[in-house]
Amino acid sequence: MGFNDLDLSERLLVARRGTAYFAQHLAELTDDELDGDTLLAGWTRRHLVAHVGYNAAALCRLLDWAATGVETPMYASTEQRAHEIDEGATLNAAALRNLFTHTVARLDEKWRNLPPSAWSAQVRTAQGRIVPAAETAWMRTREVWIHAVDLGEGGRFGDFPTVVLESLLDDIVGMWRKKDLGAGIVLEVDGLTPCAVQEDSATAARVSGPLASVVRWAAGRGGIGLTTGADEAPPRWL
Repeated sequence: MGFNDLDLSERLLVARRGTAYFAQHLAELTDDELDGDTLLAGWTRRHLVAHVGYNAAALCRLLDWAATGVETPMYASTEQRAHEIDEGATLNAAALRNLFTHTVARLDEKWRNLPPSAWSAQVRTAQGRIVPAAETAWMRTREVWIHAVDLGEGGRFGDFPTVVLESLLDDIVGMWRKKDLGAGIVLEVDGLTPCAVQEDSATAARVSGPLASVVRWAAGRGGIGLTTGADEAPPRWL
């Protein structure tokens, strides 16, 4: 069962659990440690916290779009999004933490108050995909769980709910196939049938191990815990 097979209330619960997981690891960082590096090249923890905060605000705009029918994109442009994150990273530590807390509360309020009929309203993601407003639950789930690991403060893919790991792998492989990437790569998750990224290509590399390790590798966060394939570079996902 994938994430979107869950009842909406369950999807929102998983997103909220991920938010709490991110918040827990953020709280364990001192203000000075916010200046440290993340797993994302070129981004400090300040950049990452600003990004996660502004992502919640952007999802609020999609929910407003769904509720009113008035188009309100997530971001005005790619450049505006990058500038917003750079500006957010310059906030003092207290303001940065407040940004995260405030935008989380706003998003949760939007979810709680969205009219039932609006969950199926069509909105457009920052990547240009047309999706129902209910997709915001998965969009936020993906952000908070993965970026909790990116904080570099002890977050682990092994802590993710199985449904999140399985759905992330489906998302990533689906994106590779859409972009015609990953020819020759076979993913071998312990206990599951091997999966060729491009089914008609000859096997060139096998990436095998526990589900959490294979997903971590596929998401571009390193080959920790893999049985084979740790030195392989995954195709770009997003």
